Amino acid sequence: MNAETLWLQERLSKLGFDPGPHDGLRGPRTDAAVVAFKRSIGLRARPYVGPLTRAALMPAVQERSDLPWMAEAAKVRGLHEQRNTAALRRWFDASVSWIDPRDIPWCGAFVATCHRAAEPDIDLPGSPLGARNWHPWGDKCDPVFGATLVFWRISRSHWAGHVGFYHGEDDTHYHVLGGNQANAVTVTRIAKPRLLSARWPIGIPVTGRRILLTPGGTPISTNEA
Repeated sequence: MNAETLWLQERLSKLGFDPGPHDGLRGPRTDAAVVAFKRSIGLRARPYVGPLTRAALMPAVQERSDLPWMAEAAKVRGLHEQRNTAALRRWFDASVSWIDPRDIPWCGAFVATCHRAAEPDIDLPGSPLGARNWHPWGDKCDPVFGATLVFWRISRSHWAGHVGFYHGEDDTHYHVLGGNQANAVTVTRIAKPRLLSARWPIGIPVTGRRILLTPGGTPISTNEA
């Protein structure tokens, strides 16, 4: 058994990619899972595990959070709208489960489902699929770990937007854990000037904090449609 391979298999499984048995033996199923993971985050799709891949696989401090909606989000990280359509639709909250993620932008469905899994009675926006409908939701807060971040898309005055969870930040970008990012649940970097607001569920103390990260291999997103 190779300890490095065992770690790789455990991390891939945690992120939603099936490497086969956790036996520390590098085989074709583990290689296929590496390729799928790298494709999901925009890295060259090959089984080589180099520094950028390792950095992307590394468990960050914020993954050990006790925020239940972030724990729920982490469970489905890596699910893809084409490869995992049925699994996504089963996971979606009943209020949004009618959508086909291959046809309808689902960043709002992702956020709604995470919050409903954490608190079944939580009030959601009237139309949670609309990303900008999360702009007045909850209480305003600073961008901290676990906050719901609402972004403009196309232009600040356009109706289109994007919504996801604060996972960290670097000097110029927020690292956002969200759905419909490269057609999957991923962490991607979104430019800070695109932020419209950061929101927190009403009645829950703000326990998140700023998480300072390096850009690493995290891809930049400019249009999440």
